[in-house]
Amino acid sequence: MRLLIVRHGDPDYEHDTLTPAGHREAALAAEYLSGEQIDAFYLSPLGRAQDTARYTLDAMHRTGETLPWLCEFYAKIQHPDTGDFRIPWDWLPAFWTAEPRYYDKDLWHQTDVMREYRVGEAAVLVYEGLDAVLAAHGYVRDGMVYRAEQPNTKTLAFFCHFGVECVMLGHLLGISPMQLWHGFCAAPTSITTVYTEERRQGIASFRVSRFGDTSHLYAAGVQPSFSGRFCERYDNADERHD
Repeated sequence: MRLLIVRHGDPDYEHDTLTPAGHREAALAAEYLSGEQIDAFYLSPLGRAQDTARYTLDAMHRTGETLPWLCEFYAKIQHPDTGDFRIPWDWLPAFWTAEPRYYDKDLWHQTDVMREYRVGEAAVLVYEGLDAVLAAHGYVRDGMVYRAEQPNTKTLAFFCHFGVECVMLGHLLGISPMQLWHGFCAAPTSITTVYTEERRQGIASFRVSRFGDTSHLYAAGVQPSFSGRFCERYDNADERHD
């Protein structure tokens, strides 16, 4: 089985849709994805993901299933380093890296602030939702691996958001999403590809073959949008700092 995790195009967060650049990115992603054999489409309920997926669905004359758990991973917390409420991955690096539990796949959501705002419970909804989809296609979670009850070469496409993508990957790979949220960046309309490996009959694990691929943009001479990144240098006044 193969999973394609597609981040939405450059977002207009105020209106929960896409910017003009985002629409262009979504159209280019559709040109690439429409050449793939995709067996099922799963969509976040948010407008920016729906609008991104629409280009591919229309090009392939297909429909997708909207899943509430594919919504952006908000689970807002009051950040101890800034005092304001925001999504749980916009921490200052010097702050979150000082807590060893954030590197642990089982303990990252057990700190006081994560427990207070029930971030772990929000993550479980994603874990259970993803496992339900995989089980419906023949792969049943069993500890840290999956029983390949109906092994196959299907391709499933998920149109969603960077935050929830990292929670999904953390679950599949046994990694704290804090490391993924802060150590990786999936640009708008980037595509992450995850395969099963069944090295022993009936036992499957997941492996990433590409993360955040934007070759469909570069092939058209389009630079990926900056959304999701922070400034490369502090004195870059026109780039996001915090």
